[in-house]
Amino acid sequence: MIEGEPVNLDLILASTSPFRYELLQRLHLSFQTFAPNIDESPLPDETPAAWVQRLAVQKAQAAQQRYPRALIIGSDQMAVMGDEILGKPHNHYNAVKQLKKASGQQIDFLTGLSLLNSESGEIQTDMVKFSVVFRTLTDAQIENYLYKDQPYHCAGSFKSEGLGIALLERVEGTDPTAVIGLPLIRLTRMLEQQGMNII
Repeated sequence: MIEGEPVNLDLILASTSPFRYELLQRLHLSFQTFAPNIDESPLPDETPAAWVQRLAVQKAQAAQQRYPRALIIGSDQMAVMGDEILGKPHNHYNAVKQLKKASGQQIDFLTGLSLLNSESGEIQTDMVKFSVVFRTLTDAQIENYLYKDQPYHCAGSFKSEGLGIALLERVEGTDPTAVIGLPLIRLTRMLEQQGMNII
């Protein structure tokens, strides 16, 4: 498809994440959501970067049959500290453990992004990395933060778009929306390549 050519396809976000939903709203586009039901287990010897890209593709493809004339967005994210993949803490105890371990350390957020044109079969896939470096945190700071922000459904146990920014020494990356779960800068370029004018 020629870049800039008008597109008349539905836009589908293949995700149930409220964070991705809120991010996509920033682009002022009309879209629907779809809950992809895929096996998210890693393949043998699969790197985190390859894992998130594969899952992003599979999430988009999961919606392909239901939406045969659509641009379908798939995305998946992992937080990595050294060789360890950090999951969502789900409770206060696990969040305290994660933040104590993260104190003074760097966490890399790897976000896989895929845009599938279900009509043409064309698919674009990428991985966007965004890193955060934590301050050295006291036990009191960790407890106060968790009480106020309650980031129990966020990998790494913090919300950069909320009070979690106060936990950080610095950030490294080109797209701050990537750390929240949907890299809008890269997505905008993908959509434009499919003829969807964002601005």
